[in-house]
Amino acid sequence: MNTKFSHCLMALRRGKGYTQTWMAAQLGISRSTYSNYEAGKRAPDFETLERIADVLACSVDELFGRNNSIAIIREEKAPYCITSGLPGKKKAQKLGIGVQDFRKLREWNSYYVDKTRMIEEFLESNMEVTLITRPRRFGKTLNMSMLAEFFDCTKESRELFDGTYIGQSETMQQCNQHPVVFLSFLNAKGENEKELLGRVCDVISLEYERYWAILHDSRIEPLRKEKIDKIYAALTNHAVNGIEKNMESTAIVELCRALQEYYKDKVFLIIDEYDTPFISASVNGYYKEVRGFLSVLLSSALKGNTALDKAVLTGIQRIAKENIFSGLNNISVCTVNDPEYAQYFGFTEDETEELLSYYGIELTEEVRRMYDGYAFGGIHMYNPWSVIFYASRKKLHSYWVNTGENSIIEHAMDLCGGDFHREYKKLLEQGKVAVMVELDTSFFEKPGKAALWGMLINAGMVTVMEEIRKNYCMVRIPNEEVSEAFQRLTAHCLRVKYDDMADLISYLRTGDMEEFAYRYQKVILTLPSYHDLKDENSYHMMMLGMCSCLYGEYEIKSNRESGEGRSDIILRALRDEDPNIILEFKYTKDGNQDLIKLAQDGLKQIRAKKYDVEMKGRVCYIGLAHCGKKTEVVWEDSGQL
Repeated sequence: MNTKFSHCLMALRRGKGYTQTWMAAQLGISRSTYSNYEAGKRAPDFETLERIADVLACSVDELFGRNNSIAIIREEKAPYCITSGLPGKKKAQKLGIGVQDFRKLREWNSYYVDKTRMIEEFLESNMEVTLITRPRRFGKTLNMSMLAEFFDCTKESRELFDGTYIGQSETMQQCNQHPVVFLSFLNAKGENEKELLGRVCDVISLEYERYWAILHDSRIEPLRKEKIDKIYAALTNHAVNGIEKNMESTAIVELCRALQEYYKDKVFLIIDEYDTPFISASVNGYYKEVRGFLSVLLSSALKGNTALDKAVLTGIQRIAKENIFSGLNNISVCTVNDPEYAQYFGFTEDETEELLSYYGIELTEEVRRMYDGYAFGGIHMYNPWSVIFYASRKKLHSYWVNTGENSIIEHAMDLCGGDFHREYKKLLEQGKVAVMVELDTSFFEKPGKAALWGMLINAGMVTVMEEIRKNYCMVRIPNEEVSEAFQRLTAHCLRVKYDDMADLISYLRTGDMEEFAYRYQKVILTLPSYHDLKDENSYHMMMLGMCSCLYGEYEIKSNRESGEGRSDIILRALRDEDPNIILEFKYTKDGNQDLIKLAQDGLKQIRAKKYDVEMKGRVCYIGLAHCGKKTEVVWEDSGQL
């Protein structure tokens, strides 16, 4: 086929402001057939050619470029993963910080790390429904937007994929060839049932409005149009009871059926952050009230939906089989432990190094300690959100931990018993712990420590070092950035104000013992209950939890053999400029006992037992004595002796 024809056809159609879908409808042909004309893969017969000329109000000569008045303009699009050595590079690309829409990222000519191979893997998969669980801010929404942009037959997206892996693949034949329903529940949250369901309905109603002309086309059966109108009215009214609520719960499946009827083609269903409404309901205490509605809404779309071709969902966790996935036997759940789609969420080391190099930054060990440490399906990954912010601001800072609150994890930790907290203590002490893990269920469906560890893994708070056997894994804190999030979790568990705890640890790190002693006494006085301070171990555990944020800067030892005995807490500095720290705790129930003398006994024990035998450089020796909420702190500093 004359390639000039395909270019002229596209230019003339765009000049009129017509879409490919509209053109196909005017010509009485399928959307895919018309798309192939513009792609140069098919040629219309002469009769169709004449109809095209009539619709575009042009001559056949103009369709073949025989009129020089036609200008074919091609925009320069963002290439994949630009590097500083790319020939012909004219202008440095900006980082699309926080941009989660694929089209916007590409049209802004922003730096893009190519994840388009995911499209090919998705098409080659024989799974009808795929659920991918990953931590927040690891590219879920951007990747789902990419899939929707690629497949959606109402869009013209080919140029967005110029220079990408998929843009040079035979798979591009599938670009803009299918009806797509794309729903993102990223912001579907609410403090109560009505607010949450209203936001869910708003997301779905926007997709109805996007297809409004098609849903009321003559090709749609009158009865289906009537049903569609009733569902849309219920969605926009935010109905929360009775018949209207039942109609809302079938909104997704009915939209799929209408699109199949119009396009004569099955639908691709893409749902981003599907579990956000479940999590919001759990945190705010109305989970049981909305579970039924949300379950019907999703299960009717995913189970027995004859209009469905393939579906893909993303989220932080899986809601249990007993809930929305009951009876859906062919679902493929891809957790952080599974190899499927492992490389598409987060940045690999090569991708991270290339991105930083483009912006004139070296991938140093400090950067690795801060943002590295995740393992998805056995692939070594970096936190993409933090890497992008670091490339932009060029400051090593905790960017990811401040992008969302951990109330769901805090709530779950409150509900778990002593077994979990013993394992949690070991994680803080050693940086790793072997635990039973359930990744395929939700803690709020099946509470237990294994489900909670699964939640922590899926949320990116810990990562799997090794799968020892089925459902039994060695997990660790991924990096220094996440250790800050653990400090917040520990403050919640201890019922201590985070700011007070952060100040205390800051002065401990710098060796300012006077300020440390003042802050420590303040923390003890502000604890909510005397019952939290029942013995020496209570204070020991409180302080150990506070020290969790020192992961990566200190080797933390608790009740470990050192010298000629077992020390309470030893913090061995990993950097020469930081002080080593030894803390010894003492406790008495006798309110008349001299606490200063008791604290000094702690110092004597440190010296007598030679807890500092393996330390080099500056050492701070700290004795802490307690009686209820009364406390005294004494210290010696080798740098001042």
